[in-house]
Amino acid sequence: MPTAAPMAATMLDWSRRLLEQAEQAHREVTGQAQRLRLGALETLAAVYVPQVLARLAGRRPGIEVQVHPTARRDDLLADVAAGRLEAALLLDTGEVLGTLGFSAPPAPLAFLDIGTVPLVLVAAPGHRLSGRPALSAEDLAGERLLVNAPGCSFHMAADKVFAPTLQRIPAGGVQVMRAWAEQGLGIALLPEFAASAALRSGTLTELGLPVPALSLRLVWRGDREALPGLRDLLYAAVP
Repeated sequence: MPTAAPMAATMLDWSRRLLEQAEQAHREVTGQAQRLRLGALETLAAVYVPQVLARLAGRRPGIEVQVHPTARRDDLLADVAAGRLEAALLLDTGEVLGTLGFSAPPAPLAFLDIGTVPLVLVAAPGHRLSGRPALSAEDLAGERLLVNAPGCSFHMAADKVFAPTLQRIPAGGVQVMRAWAEQGLGIALLPEFAASAALRSGTLTELGLPVPALSLRLVWRGDREALPGLRDLLYAAVP
């Protein structure tokens, strides 16, 4: 006989399905537009989400998308798992969700890598290592690495690239890391889209250390793919 915990989980799953079906019936009867909720890390919302919305609007103009940006990846994953979001955009690496260093909730989550986010190691102009190609991790000995919150994707990426002995300097968000690097307070591992303007203007210089890109990963519940409009949203996320 099923124990209390599995029975409760089954009831919650059925309740979610019935609510979704009731909402769908109400929309069809009243003629309301299909509404989907897309979550995204704040660093991705400004750069990548508008492209997704534009493609979806061109293919299925009757679908409305509510965008929910957040700085917390755990919130995104929990909201997708609980059905509060239909899908979410985040950063990861590897072939398993969470390879970057975070935990995925116990839910039937599916994902698709829809692009890459290149990373660059930057420093102020005139840095002692600027202009030197093919740097190694040993060349960075004695440097100060500017980082943001430990749970952030770029902090996790830095932990995979750099030795734990390299001094970490907490510097807040990506914009603060970039500004501090421009002023010579340390080196920083930044997404290319956040550093490109400063690199073009010459207020930052790229150091020649090869750094692997991160995956731009779309996550959703595999058991909700029949939800009206969800597959259209997923297809629109693919360039």
